[in-house]
Amino acid sequence: MRKVDWRSFGINFVFVFTPDAFKGAPYTALVTAALPDGADESALMKAAAHDFPSIAAVEVRDALETIEALTAKLALAIRSASGVALASSVLVLASALAANRRARIFDAVILKILGATRARLMATFLIEYALLGAATAAFGVAAGALAAYVVVVRVMGLDFVFAPEPALAAAGAGLALTVALGMIGAWRILGQKPAAFLREL
Repeated sequence: MRKVDWRSFGINFVFVFTPDAFKGAPYTALVTAALPDGADESALMKAAAHDFPSIAAVEVRDALETIEALTAKLALAIRSASGVALASSVLVLASALAANRRARIFDAVILKILGATRARLMATFLIEYALLGAATAAFGVAAGALAAYVVVVRVMGLDFVFAPEPALAAAGAGLALTVALGMIGAWRILGQKPAAFLREL
């Protein structure tokens, strides 16, 4: 069986016959020409019309450029929507980390009273935020891959190919951002004086 690639702009017909199927029947030849940028297309079309008066030449460069421009705008819109979603996710994550700030201050004060050093508390916070960021990144990669598979295969009818490099880069960026935001909050939490906090209880 022959596979037709509908995504290409090349001549790729659905039906293929053996040479003897239409032997002796009148036929029409179809030829495409791809010229480099800056080439004089009008000169080629004039020369072809002069040497072969019966042919019809159709210029498709403008149509292809229009399609490419629309595709680029669509890709930009998708990237913009993804950026808004990522920014919203960062704000939600920052809000979640700041929501239980008072409880974390209480835990840090109690641990300081019990003898925990600042370095040990920082290491504890680092491990916690690293695990949180890793879990979030893993869920994001899995959910994104599943959504992309549904859209590409079920909606667009194309072959799905998982690209690990961008996915790992996004996961690493999310992990680093989570750890950075968490450690900034932890540094401020560990800066609280136990006596001042205990007087408020």
